[in-house]
Amino acid sequence: MAEEKLALPATTRVFTVANQKGGVGKTTTTVNLAAAFARSGARVLVIDLDPQGNASTALGVEHRAETPSIYDVVVDESSMASVMQKSPEFDHLYCIPATIHLAGAEIELVSMVAREQRLATALTTLLQEADEPFHYVFIDCPPSLGLLTINAFVAATEVLIPIQCEYYALEGLSQLLNNVAMIGKHLNPRLTVSTILLTMFDSRTNLANQVADDVREHFPDKVLSTLIPRSVRISEAPSYGQTVISYDTNSAGSLSYREAAAEMARRGVPN
Repeated sequence: MAEEKLALPATTRVFTVANQKGGVGKTTTTVNLAAAFARSGARVLVIDLDPQGNASTALGVEHRAETPSIYDVVVDESSMASVMQKSPEFDHLYCIPATIHLAGAEIELVSMVAREQRLATALTTLLQEADEPFHYVFIDCPPSLGLLTINAFVAATEVLIPIQCEYYALEGLSQLLNNVAMIGKHLNPRLTVSTILLTMFDSRTNLANQVADDVREHFPDKVLSTLIPRSVRISEAPSYGQTVISYDTNSAGSLSYREAAAEMARRGVPN
């Protein structure tokens, strides 16, 4: 697998990584899949739409309060190109950071014109005007269904749902799927749940295996066969401003995210 070159998509695949349940490995999945694709030669953009800015931290990009960020894009209509930073992780990996200002954006957006489409409009402009095409865009959402998450759903064509292999894993999932269906009906007919990734898997427990079986039974065509294990290396990497892909490239966590990326590339765009 170390030598595998992943096939590049013909058009940009835009994923919103979403789960209304917190602590399921959403940001971890976003940055590590993005790094895995960039490592294999794809041009990748991560949009950090979570006010906590954890994706920005893991990708090693500046996101102090005064840093130009995604807030300037969705609230002040700055261009994405003007706030995009290159991640030191890999040559083809870019990030639009989140700053603390984003916490107030939910309230500011309420009274704005086309409040659900602001991210989509800015992203379309970036993709049309970019010197080189982006192959993948990953949008990291806050763990709630507010206007920021709705903006992410409207801007994307695919939804990737990380599911933690623990008790209550499926709780809230039907609500999330209903929300995606509603947004698909009213705001973005191209949106589809294409990928479900099982995270924090501990093969020693019956519960983890049971959850994995349940999810596969419910969503046989969407769940990746790759499982992301519980891993100290995955947890450590962000504290060094890195993804696990660069922090410890041959660790179990890194290899599993690289395998998940390879599986997503092989599957291609859903019909």
